[in-house]
Amino acid sequence: MSETTSTREAGSPRVLRSVSVVSLMTAISRAGGLVREVVMAYYFGTSALKSAFDIAFVVPNLFRRLFGEGALSSAFVPVFSETLEREGRAAAQAFARRMITLLGLFLGTVTLAGVLATYPLARLLPADSHWLLPLPMLRVMLPYALLICVAALLSGMLNVLGRFAVSSLTPFLLNLVWILTLVGVFPFLRAEPSFRILVLSWMILLAGLAQILFQLPALRRDGFRLGLSFGAFARDERLRRVLTLMGPAALGLGLIQINVCVDKLLAFWADASAPAALEYAERIVYLPLGMFGTAFMTVLLPTFSRQAARGDLPGLSATLERSLRNLSVIMAPCSAALAVLALPCIELIYSIRGGQFSAGAEGDGVSSAVLSARALAAYAPGLLVFSFQKALTPAFYGMQDLRTPVRVSLSGLALNVVLNVASVLLLPAGWKHVGIAGATVLTSAVNTVMLAVLLRRRVGAPRGAGYAGTLVKACVAALAMALAARLTQGAVEQAACGGGWPVKAAQLAAMAAAVAVAAAVYVGALSLAAPQALQEMWGEFRRGRRKGATDGE
Repeated sequence: MSETTSTREAGSPRVLRSVSVVSLMTAISRAGGLVREVVMAYYFGTSALKSAFDIAFVVPNLFRRLFGEGALSSAFVPVFSETLEREGRAAAQAFARRMITLLGLFLGTVTLAGVLATYPLARLLPADSHWLLPLPMLRVMLPYALLICVAALLSGMLNVLGRFAVSSLTPFLLNLVWILTLVGVFPFLRAEPSFRILVLSWMILLAGLAQILFQLPALRRDGFRLGLSFGAFARDERLRRVLTLMGPAALGLGLIQINVCVDKLLAFWADASAPAALEYAERIVYLPLGMFGTAFMTVLLPTFSRQAARGDLPGLSATLERSLRNLSVIMAPCSAALAVLALPCIELIYSIRGGQFSAGAEGDGVSSAVLSARALAAYAPGLLVFSFQKALTPAFYGMQDLRTPVRVSLSGLALNVVLNVASVLLLPAGWKHVGIAGATVLTSAVNTVMLAVLLRRRVGAPRGAGYAGTLVKACVAALAMALAARLTQGAVEQAACGGGWPVKAAQLAAMAAAVAVAAAVYVGALSLAAPQALQEMWGEFRRGRRKGATDGE
């Protein structure tokens, strides 16, 4: 079947339509995340305190990625979907209650042990060590791990029920509370930055509770009354299946997420400003990645789960290849644009007059903007890679195979560690964190290729003929677009500054002109090189809208 041949998977138009809903909600959340980092940059810049906060916050996020969005959620969603499909809501509700109770007991114990462990650790460190900075924040934010994992499990249930908007908007509550604290509370705290950031840590804990409460009404409307259920853990066959599925995956993902923490710690060891610079760059990358890559993964997991449960492997293959073509068209220009416009983008977003980000970075004298822009340019090619990996992984999860993605990730773990350590030891000051970002992209690329090869051996897809042509043409069009965008941005900013415009106005005008020219060049180039790719996306989206209207969604 060629790329222009219509797919056999009748439900595929609904995938792109659902993705558009998730993308909109996720865009709101990611935009909120970007806004919060802009205000964080104003108050803390790339200081050691900001880096310490990022390190403290990555620990509860480790549990979120492992249990909330990782092994547990990916094992829970297919089993919950199957239970709902075959046994009805009552059985699915009982199963969900037991799962939430077991998760709460386990993470509650782990959280308490982690908080207690910070006290002897603090006594072991020298009094002037900058490694003491994250500990007070870590004590406060560790319980957030329990709250956010329960919230993620509820989101998985809502996704199975087709309530993508509510589940996708839930993460925005964290950003909302975060931003309100920064702009509504900080101005009245005439205190040291260390006290301010500790107050923020408490508010993040409150946001975790809000994310749970926000989703309960939507679940109740679908007939789910959630609570705790302490009995019959051992007798619940579905619970045993989830634990069996996630056991090896949890071990592997645990090592992978620990490696993520090690990356941050290595960056902090190399340069006190590095974790903060990486976070500012990541926040920009997360905006398009969350809008499209994560949105596709959110929608594809329940879609693949239903197709696998029906034994519809041809439909699964067709949906996957169509998704890869769509992602190629969307993410290739995003990667190219961020790579060539990294510094102008960072300066436009984060540099605010009078703020700590504009004041500069601590350490070797390299500005906060340059440090962050270097990281952003290194992360930019990963947009395409990360999104492909997010589309391939749910295919395995949908078939209730959590082991293969974890084994693939573990195979790249050694490469990532070696590259990170080499970056810290060999790269010059101001560039060590760039090596860490580049190692993440390279490792993800290796993992993505391995996933594609293994999946093709199992289901015959993704075939190169199904998406490679669109990918190559989209990348060529994106390169032409990037050149035009860079030339336009530089010329307009220089002319505006020469005309006496305020700096921020000149930057904004230059970026707006660059985006407009880039969009015109990319659409024009792709219309010539691969018109079928644009027609497919537009036609699929229109069919999805008509079907949604017919279904009354």
